[in-house]
Amino acid sequence: MAAHPELLSVTFHGVPPGMDKVYTMFAGSFPERIGNPDDPDDIDVITKGITIVDPRWYRTTDHPKKFLVMLPLRDKNKENIGLIVYAFKLDTNPGKGEREFIAEALDLRDALSEQIPSYEALFAAPQ
Repeated sequence: MAAHPELLSVTFHGVPPGMDKVYTMFAGSFPERIGNPDDPDDIDVITKGITIVDPRWYRTTDHPKKFLVMLPLRDKNKENIGLIVYAFKLDTNPGKGEREFIAEALDLRDALSEQIPSYEALFAAPQ
């Protein structure tokens, strides 16, 4: 987060080790939400491997204004292992549109994926 001031938040979602069909946020910039059940759109990204772009145009009460990109979280072998959600600040990204936010989210996710050897390694205790 410190290296990317354009971000409002980053959250990681998926099925914790040893569980089945239990979809939850397991890490991110909102620690108080860790363990909360995922919403249906989160589960769709995880189970179907789709990407959701949510510009939040109709959420006029959101402060600060944000633009969400929900992508499959991948390991370095390009295997889908969960979901990562990037929330970009709109007020500090004037003039950016869907194309720019999607490209930036893909770049961030792909750089992160190179650091994740596997699903198991993601949850392994630090060495």
